[in-house]
Amino acid sequence: MAPMLDGCTPWPEEFVDRYWAAGHWRGNTLDNLLRGWALQYGPRTALVHGGTRTTYAYLNRRVDRMAAGFRLSGLRPGQRVVVQLPNVPEFVVTVFALMRAGAVPVLCPVSHRASEVSHLVRVTQAVGYVGPSTYQGFDHTAMAADIAARGPFLRRVFTFEAPGASSPYGGMTTDPSGCHHVPLGSVDAPPERALAQSADQVAFFLLSGGATEAPKLVPRTHDDYAYQARAAGELVSLTENDVYLAALPAEFNFTFGCPGIVGTLSVGGAVVLVENPAPADCLKAVERERVTITSVTPAVAELWLDVLPAVQADLSSLRLVQIGGAPLPRATAERIGAAWGCRLQQGFGIAEGLLTLTRPADPDETVLTTQGRPLSPDDEIRIVDADGKDVPDGEPGELLARGPYTVRGYYRAPDHNARSFTTDGYFRTGDLARRTPDGNLVVTPVP
Repeated sequence: MAPMLDGCTPWPEEFVDRYWAAGHWRGNTLDNLLRGWALQYGPRTALVHGGTRTTYAYLNRRVDRMAAGFRLSGLRPGQRVVVQLPNVPEFVVTVFALMRAGAVPVLCPVSHRASEVSHLVRVTQAVGYVGPSTYQGFDHTAMAADIAARGPFLRRVFTFEAPGASSPYGGMTTDPSGCHHVPLGSVDAPPERALAQSADQVAFFLLSGGATEAPKLVPRTHDDYAYQARAAGELVSLTENDVYLAALPAEFNFTFGCPGIVGTLSVGGAVVLVENPAPADCLKAVERERVTITSVTPAVAELWLDVLPAVQADLSSLRLVQIGGAPLPRATAERIGAAWGCRLQQGFGIAEGLLTLTRPADPDETVLTTQGRPLSPDDEIRIVDADGKDVPDGEPGELLARGPYTVRGYYRAPDHNARSFTTDGYFRTGDLARRTPDGNLVVTPVP
């Protein structure tokens, strides 16, 4: 195993051996997996955004050329780049291209502003930023230029322009701080020989949940994330005939890989990216693209239920709706099946790893009232009291987890790690849970 990026906590060797022996980890990087998907599913539609359709073959070629363009711009393997894009095809292309170039994307919500973004740049020492020029009235380029002027790290700002928009920066420019501004569309060069990369290295960073403090960085490796997306796809019987709607932000773990975008691409399905999360737009997208699966929060599900009578969209293509991110009221859960005519799947997931899901064959009562069971047979779960002692089944306690896709530490955060991880590697989720007699979990996330 190659040394992990400085500031990350690796899995102990005995666990690495265990996860390899079980076939969970397979030693292939996510960007190299995309090459295989392009060969297998070349002419099929990979991404849909409005009236634009992107095939697997074109997606891989664009990733190849953008990766070469990033390297030509001076990005080096291991360097970090903050990616702050809405649900557009360029999000998927950019993330895979940065990974293919050997750089490490830091996935940042487009809603974050200077305080959060500057924190991410500082902690990761990010040399690059990819974001819209302006989005929903906010000037992201000016924010990035200000962050670059205040610190020594950020030196390349790649600006995404929506089709038809014009940039005040035009071609490549250099501002007074020495930061280069480059249109993302011009990051393009003939593909080079593929870099030799190791799948046990960090593929990208997700951000931890919690709105009361600066976001913590969650390092996800190629091996662990490929396994998570693949296993989640197998659990929901995902096939090339499925159409996944990315209705929540694409950089969320739930949307990106539970099975989400990565899982859908891994089987040759189509990913529909909805930039405007308005319920009417999402429901019309389900009808228009014959969406079969999506993942939303309880609040979004309730909005969809409330507006459906007025929108009158045909949702008959839906076979599964995943609900996570907060407790789902039983009354809402019962409305979903009747209103949408599809199966409900409840889940609990965190950027740090652990994913629990109800199974498609579970009894209705299980689906209506629990968050299911852990994704992997090698997920290890403990529910403990305030003294760290395991509580009996049925009793509530703090949920602890370790496993083949649950990280062993935050990035460059030793103080947080001392509080958030046990000495034997369990992640303290901070959420309350209890185990039902049939082994399912009822989780109550703590704000």
